[in-house]
Amino acid sequence: MINYVGRFNVVPSIPEKLLPLKKIAYNLFWTWNQDAIELFRRLDKKLWEETHHNPVLMLGKISQDRLSFAANDDSFVSHMNRVDEQLKIYLEEKTWYQKNYNIEGKNIIAYFSAEFGLTECLQIYSGGLGVLSGDHLKSASDLGLPLVGVGLCYKEGYFQQYLSNDGWQHERYEITDFYNQPMNLVKDKNGEPLKIQLDFPNRTVTFQIWKIDVGRIGLYLLDTNVPENNDEDKKITRTLYGGNIETRIQQEIVLGIGGIRALHAMNIKPYVCHMNEGHSAFLALERIRLIMKYYNLTFNEAKDVNFYSNVFTTHTPVPAGIDIFPNELIEKYFGFYYRNELQISDKQFYSLGTIIKDKPPVNFNMAHLAMNMAGYVNGVSKLHGVVSKKMWQSGFPQIPFDEIPIDSITNGVHQQTHLSKDMNELLYRYLGERFRRNPADDEVWKSVDEIPDEELWRTHERRRERLVAFARNRLTQQVIERGGSATEIAAAREVLDVQALTIGFARRFATYKRATLIFRDLDRLASIVSNPDYPVQFIIAGKAHPQDEEGKKLIQEIIQYTKEPHLRKKIVFLENYDMNVARYMVEGCDVWLNNPRRPLEASGTSGMKVIANGGLNFSIMDGWWDEAYQPDLGWKIGNREEYTNLEYQDEIESRIIYETIEKEIVPIFYNRGEDKLPRSWITMMKNSMKKLGPVFNTHRMVEEYSRKFYFASYDKRMGLQKNNWKHAKEFSAWKTKLYENWNRIKFINITEEGKNDEFKVGMKYPIIAEIELGDLTPDDVEVQIYFGKVDNGSNANKFVNMENIPKKGKEHYYYRGEIDCNATGQFGYTLRVLPKHDILINPFELGLVKWAAEVK
Repeated sequence: MINYVGRFNVVPSIPEKLLPLKKIAYNLFWTWNQDAIELFRRLDKKLWEETHHNPVLMLGKISQDRLSFAANDDSFVSHMNRVDEQLKIYLEEKTWYQKNYNIEGKNIIAYFSAEFGLTECLQIYSGGLGVLSGDHLKSASDLGLPLVGVGLCYKEGYFQQYLSNDGWQHERYEITDFYNQPMNLVKDKNGEPLKIQLDFPNRTVTFQIWKIDVGRIGLYLLDTNVPENNDEDKKITRTLYGGNIETRIQQEIVLGIGGIRALHAMNIKPYVCHMNEGHSAFLALERIRLIMKYYNLTFNEAKDVNFYSNVFTTHTPVPAGIDIFPNELIEKYFGFYYRNELQISDKQFYSLGTIIKDKPPVNFNMAHLAMNMAGYVNGVSKLHGVVSKKMWQSGFPQIPFDEIPIDSITNGVHQQTHLSKDMNELLYRYLGERFRRNPADDEVWKSVDEIPDEELWRTHERRRERLVAFARNRLTQQVIERGGSATEIAAAREVLDVQALTIGFARRFATYKRATLIFRDLDRLASIVSNPDYPVQFIIAGKAHPQDEEGKKLIQEIIQYTKEPHLRKKIVFLENYDMNVARYMVEGCDVWLNNPRRPLEASGTSGMKVIANGGLNFSIMDGWWDEAYQPDLGWKIGNREEYTNLEYQDEIESRIIYETIEKEIVPIFYNRGEDKLPRSWITMMKNSMKKLGPVFNTHRMVEEYSRKFYFASYDKRMGLQKNNWKHAKEFSAWKTKLYENWNRIKFINITEEGKNDEFKVGMKYPIIAEIELGDLTPDDVEVQIYFGKVDNGSNANKFVNMENIPKKGKEHYYYRGEIDCNATGQFGYTLRVLPKHDILINPFELGLVKWAAEVK
């Protein structure tokens, strides 16, 4: 590599008349504004495709002649000014947040994620997690939320996929030129790049900050590729999910600790931090350090404050998906930090990395760190909330399953980003402006019924035609790049049928997603796709992780199947799955297939993207589809079964897929009247759009995060820091007193007042308890009767609070409560004591429960 003695930047020479183009290009509002996308395509359609839909690079490469021509084209200038005005109005108009909340202060929420899928030219994402993060920012922008994003700036990003002749996946890493992306370096007051430093073992690591404008939201990306670092440290932010375990901990230190320092250096001091997955969990330690440093609080006081201003969202349903570091590696990077900055013992520090409190941890679990540091924890679908409770049940040994403090907020998608231009225009015509402004409004979607069947179907058919054309072009290019023959190239140009029922399958090629399930019975599959009267075709795409040999084998297997003569034109695999490939597929497929092993799909969002585009879902009852499915909206695979014999499961569920396609999907799709319209199918399309559209979008999701977590977290934080943190210190002291006295709580006596052998429905069952509380008082605890049917096999028991009754007793307190007898059967009950304080989000977050009888 050449060591340059100086550097300089060259920027496009844009005619003054076209200067708004630059402003439009540098705000990613264009990624969900069809008029803006058409503007750039109109400027130079070929260059728009060649630059991977990157308007900044396009403006740098376009010829001056073309710019001069556009500047003298009144129609183009008018189009540009219209888009410029749209951006201006968008940035200045009053938002949902301003109308309903408008809390004082800017950027009160910081959203941290290891990847952001915003648009295909920014390769800082790998898949669903990143696209969700990007959609979260876009909806936060639409809603006007005072939020900033924080991530890492990957020089190579995620890999580009290409396949050899035998179908084996290979990876190509392309260097990203940040200066030709819609992003800018953050500068200090002297106009120089703002640099932040971190202490690493025996050295200092420096990073700079790039800013991306996502509508109203600022996304800050951290970049260690700076001259101050050695060659190895420059590579910390080189690739997404690349390198070894030490690379991973380095990236997560930069993201978590570096992210907080970067925000503070820019005078952005968020009150609430949202950790999207555990990659950024170290941020909680840095927030504690800063509170200790600037406000003279102890570690425990700062930790208690910080707990209520952190949100943690987990996306994994299996322990294997969590980052876990050996203690030796943690000690290498954090030994000085926790001893000198946090001023705590090694035992106290390492306990932060586990939720298992009864034995010393042998490693440091990032999800556990996040859970220990966040008052608000959630899974990403209702089912995933239950799965998460099961996965971490051992950390809450005294708490009934249904009361484990893990919530759920189901994922969504940013509909304007994933909606085709044609369908967007159609929906706007019949649903109006409110559809774009508030896609979570049920009333808006009811107007889908007003769309004539003919218009909806023709619009969808146009998108299928474009998908087929795109697939042919893409496949042809794949064959050419692999050095295919003229015969192979000609064959690639003839694949698929623009009129055929088109089923899409596109996702990360993890083995649990079972990409080859439809190929289990090749003869039956061949009979389905080869029916001349009712043709069916499949379009498949996806990447396997570079180190996932089994995932690569699945791709190779599919490639071999697509070469079979009876399948060749009916099933195609598109290389290098990214947001652009996904766009064509979700916009043009009739059916979206998803067949993971239940319950390993935490949420899944790809199927949500087909909803507003008129596609229908066909899926295992897992993730979001488990709560969305209704017979008039799509199709299911199985009935929520979970198998231990995986071979048997694959056999059963593959048969269900074939049978459903043959007996349900194909007949409805091809049932046409004289007008050639599949009326029953169109009815399902409309039902899906009406019922699922307003629910499975990120506007609803971000509003839910705001109401349930962000604003409640903000209120608690503001309350704790009042009067020079008086409430925080009092709360921390209360917790200490609680822990010291908890084992002194005893049930002295429990009596059933006026006991009868039988109680009739409508009667009350009264109970009196005598309890010793040590140095605690009734103000510190809640005493409850916990009851339910005996042997009902359910965790869904109930409780009633008992009332403290005045009665003389030395160090003893008396409580009385009543169970309403509103059902027949045999019931059992026990009593429990829980912490009580107005700061607590729920009484189980401290892990303290005293039962009259131990819970089994």
